[in-house]
Amino acid sequence: MNTTDITETLRRVKTASRRLTSLTESRRNELLLALADELVASTPQLIEANALDLAKMERTNPLYDRMLLTPARLEGIASDMRHVAGLPSPLGEEIERRTLPNGLLLRRVRVPFGVIGVIYEARPNVTFDVFALCFKSGNACVLKGGSDAEHSNAAIIALIHRVLAAHDLDPAVAELLPSTHEATAAMLNAVGYVDVCIPRGGKRLIEFVRDNARVPVIETGAGVVSAYFDREGETVMGRDIIANAKTRRVSVCNALDTLLIHSGRLTDLPELCSLLADKNVDIYADRDAIEALNGHYPAQLLHDADENTYSTEWMDYKMGIRTVGSVEEAIEHIATYGSGHSECIITDNPATAQRFQNEVDAACVYVNAPTSFTDGAQFGLGAEIGISTQKLGPRGPMGLREITTYRWLINGDGQLRP
Repeated sequence: MNTTDITETLRRVKTASRRLTSLTESRRNELLLALADELVASTPQLIEANALDLAKMERTNPLYDRMLLTPARLEGIASDMRHVAGLPSPLGEEIERRTLPNGLLLRRVRVPFGVIGVIYEARPNVTFDVFALCFKSGNACVLKGGSDAEHSNAAIIALIHRVLAAHDLDPAVAELLPSTHEATAAMLNAVGYVDVCIPRGGKRLIEFVRDNARVPVIETGAGVVSAYFDREGETVMGRDIIANAKTRRVSVCNALDTLLIHSGRLTDLPELCSLLADKNVDIYADRDAIEALNGHYPAQLLHDADENTYSTEWMDYKMGIRTVGSVEEAIEHIATYGSGHSECIITDNPATAQRFQNEVDAACVYVNAPTSFTDGAQFGLGAEIGISTQKLGPRGPMGLREITTYRWLINGDGQLRP
């Protein structure tokens, strides 16, 4: 597909987006439920396409797990899609209504962005999630996946197109661009065709999109995530939270990267890390933490921290540990190294917990719960189109409401401005 072809594709998507606004909510839900059923029925074909992508990647690569589609995962994606279909639509929701002294009636109502462009890496499930949320919220979508998942994404978009056509809907409401640099450039410069672009991937991808886009961008994804174990933290709870946040799925953006531990609790560090040893997690720690772990944690998995340790999003069975003297020091560390994604404190002191939540600048701030909960489905949004780490516009997991904007509707009776 050359640049002319890509531009024509973008034009078709923009035209199709305008027609989407006239669809009733019942028709949207009907389509999504049919797609969920067809997704499950097409499991063998989707897994076959996914296998072609997996064959190009080493199993030891942490991204292998993000790429992998299984019958259980496809059933989970279908379940999330049915959940999205069952959620109330934000379209037409009246945010504000008031009558001016001159009698003009002002209403502010939710409307779609129009066309949402998403650039993402080795996450074929994103293709389904983005389409479901965009379609339900009245948005068309342009997708640009990475070459690592090109067979999986092609099979998924073909399935979506079949279901759209079977329901007499324009397949152009969802298009997949080639996995090329030219396609990325075309999307980032698609002024007049793409209303907002959302990158989903690592820090380098997000920074590239932000620095090169001529269309509006919502930054998402990059997560340098910390958990602070306070002087008054409960050890068994802390152990379980740390293990879940770190090892549930190491390749996702809400996975734990750094454990901050109060210096008064270093004797508890071996217990806090005991479940990590079972998963062969490499630990990169400062001198105090290393000394506390020596003889209690596998020596081959212990390493000295360096200047890059605490700014690294590991996406692997690796984690940094830093000793701090107070909650103030923990908050300062997060302000220095955090990415505004998700942060956690483990403490039995309500005042310390409240201070942490008040002062830590992140989209999601947890008390006594793992950051692994930062997820659209877990938040009851059905799925997510991304996790926004910026402050202007949506923040945190973005579901249906977060991918709409608003329009002012003004009704008069012949009023004139003096």
